[in-house]
Order: sequence, then C-alpha cells, then structure tokens
Amino acid sequence: MADVQPFRALRFSPKAGALRELTCPPYDIIDESRRLAYLSRNPHNIIRLELPRDGADPYAEAGKTLREWLDNDILTRDGEPCFYVYEIEYTLEGRSDISGMQAGRHSVAGLIGRVRLEEFSKGIVLPHEETLSKAKEDRLNLMKATGCNFSDVYSLYMDDGGESETLDILKLIQKEQPAAELTDEEGLVHRLWAVSDTSLTTAIQQRFADKKLYIADGHHRYETALNYRNWLRENGQSTEGSDYIMMMLVEMGHPGLAVFPTHRMIRGLADFDGERLLAGCSQWFDVLRDVAVDSLDESLEQAYETGRHAFGFYTGGATFTLLTLRDESVLDTLLPGCSDAYRHLDVNILHTLVLERLLGIDKENMARQTNLTYTRSLREALDDVDAGAYQCSFLLNPTRVSEIRDVAAAGEKMPQKSTYFYPKLLTGLTINRLD
Repeated sequence: MADVQPFRALRFSPKAGALRELTCPPYDIIDESRRLAYLSRNPHNIIRLELPRDGADPYAEAGKTLREWLDNDILTRDGEPCFYVYEIEYTLEGRSDISGMQAGRHSVAGLIGRVRLEEFSKGIVLPHEETLSKAKEDRLNLMKATGCNFSDVYSLYMDDGGESETLDILKLIQKEQPAAELTDEEGLVHRLWAVSDTSLTTAIQQRFADKKLYIADGHHRYETALNYRNWLRENGQSTEGSDYIMMMLVEMGHPGLAVFPTHRMIRGLADFDGERLLAGCSQWFDVLRDVAVDSLDESLEQAYETGRHAFGFYTGGATFTLLTLRDESVLDTLLPGCSDAYRHLDVNILHTLVLERLLGIDKENMARQTNLTYTRSLREALDDVDAGAYQCSFLLNPTRVSEIRDVAAAGEKMPQKSTYFYPKLLTGLTINRLD
C-alpha cells in the first residue's frame, strides 16, 4: 500500500562547519531569539532555509541561499539512493508528564525515506489531528521558492504479527559506524546511517508495501506537500520528486516511542468562575477537591493505568481538583456519529463536556486560541496560573499510541495539540530535493 523509496538526500558537507552548529529543532517551536542564536552560531544553519526571515521576500531569499549553498558545496547530494536510519538517544529524569515510561536512558529509531503522497481518502497515509490554514500557507510559499523538504514528517506503522523484520534490519544497520553523529544543546544524541546496499533497500521497500502510515507529527507539512504537488500539476511543472515527501517511519511498538500530554490553559473569559465550573462538572465527574499539587502526577498516572478518564483542574495555590469521569457513555449520546476511539479520548471528553458546554469555548475559538493556550510543560501550566497570566489550567494524561492509530483508522481527526511526540526530530540531517 505505502510506496516507500530510497532517495539521494542533500546533506551538509564538512565545508559548512560542525554538524551540531548546522541543525535545529522543528521550526514551529523556535522563536525569533532562538532563530538568531542559531544563525550567530553558524551562518549555514538550516534555520536560514527552514524559517527564513531576511529580506523583503524571505521565501525568495531562502531559494537564493539554497542555490548558493549548492553551488559552493555547502550542501552536497549523496551519490546513490539511500534509506537513512535515524536514532535519537535521550534521558527521562522522571515519570512526570510521561505516564507509563520509566526514568532513565532511552532511544528511538526509525527509517527516513521518501513516501509517495496519497490523499487521505485512500486510507494509505492517515492523519490524526486538525491543521491550521495559516501554517500551511507559510510552508507552501517556502516549497514554491525552494522545491525541498527540509524536515521530516514523522509517521508510525505497524509490523503486524511475527517478527518485526524492519526493526531487525534497523538494529543490524545500527551496529555499523554512523555516517553522522552529534549531541544537541539539550544533551540528546542523534545518529544517522546511510543505507545504499540494494539488497537491504529492496527488502525495506517490500516490507512497507502492505503498510498503512499514521502521521504522528507534521500534518501541516504533509497537507502542504499535497497542495504543492497539485499546484505544480496545474501549472504544468510536475516532477517525479514532487509526488513524494520525506518521512521518518517508526514502528508503533518501538519501546523508545514517547508521547507527552499537552495541557490546556484558559485566559480572558469575562465571567470565569471556578466554583460554578466545578458545580457544572459534578453532573459528569467525580470532583475531588483540595488535592496536594505534589500528588498531581501520581493521581493522573493512577487514572491512566486503570483506564479512567481524569483531569487536574488548577486555579492556583498548593492544591488542585481532580475530575474523574463517572460514565463514559455520556459521550456516546453527545458524539453519536463518531467512533468509540474518538468519543473516549481524554482530550475530546475535556473539550466536549468542559470547554465547549461549560466554558463556552467553541471549536473556532480553540482553533484561533482566543481563550485557550497549550503547553507541554506541567510546570508552566501551574506557574502561569499562579502568576495571573491564566485563569486556570487543565492537566491531562498523554494520548496512547493505540488511540492515535484507532482514531486515524476510523478516518477521524483529534483536536489540535492532542499529542506531543518526544523527542522531536532534528531538521537538517537530510534534505529531500523535489526534482
């Protein structure tokens, strides 16, 4: 089903400088001060192409810079089509914000290749989250100017039954010396292997021929690639490469695959009243008040491990309120046209019952983030309420990988910011030129 192919990636040459100075995290988590810091470290940092801000037309400037780097061998193209094995080694200091994962050293590994673009309706590549049009417009302008994928779409797949042969191939390759290795500013170790042996690349292609791919991170980039492909076709400029997109593919059962929750913070509601909100919640939730903030992780983790739907509600101080859904069948009535997987997601329970019905924050408000902001940091969700920047926070458990799969397989999409896959993939290790 999935057409996954090796490709000749653009990669930084030694002329560009140390690889650690040339890569960056995903563009959408980089503010202007960090962007400038990356450029001050090395003017060839990939951020100059991935997040252009210079000149009257930053997109055109990125295209010009790309051409200069190619002409001057700052970026060079691999001589043979390759699959690239990408491993990230990371440390978890504790179980906070990551229910079910032990503290200590972990690693996650996957395969980078180019994947044929397919409309979601075909059921081959499946999304799980909604997207915003503004972000897609920005990415489309960049693709028109550069004709490249600078960062990967992060997708999951299932090795159904028997041995996980693709994982076995990855482990075999990882015994060799990596083609690139660096430790980033947060202490994560990134390693890249280039695989050009045709017997291995053919075996990998065959392993993916019957797979469905579930987008974990990069929905905007994937939808933009579809728009770019269609735009080229409409203008008679289609190329073979524009039918594909660069993807990192990770098996769903990989032990290093971590999903963080994304907490919700509320601001600017004119008539916000915490006590009134809790009174409304009591029709659906068991309301446990005055729970010590120090036990927040433990309370949420216990609910997670026993399959109950629970949230922390915080308005400041040393305690929070634990809201535990009494009967999940209430969502069957309120969301009758949706799958069981969709109806019983923690994030949809919170949005449907609390944010929409009790606080009046509708889907358009959520999309525009008028009264709703998201954060992965539990500390930020608490401290910003204490500082008065927000009226309250809702603290969530992470979405399970199996839930992501089931919602996507049902052809549905979760609300934005339902998942946060960790660790994030570096930008700049491989670049896919769409010619």
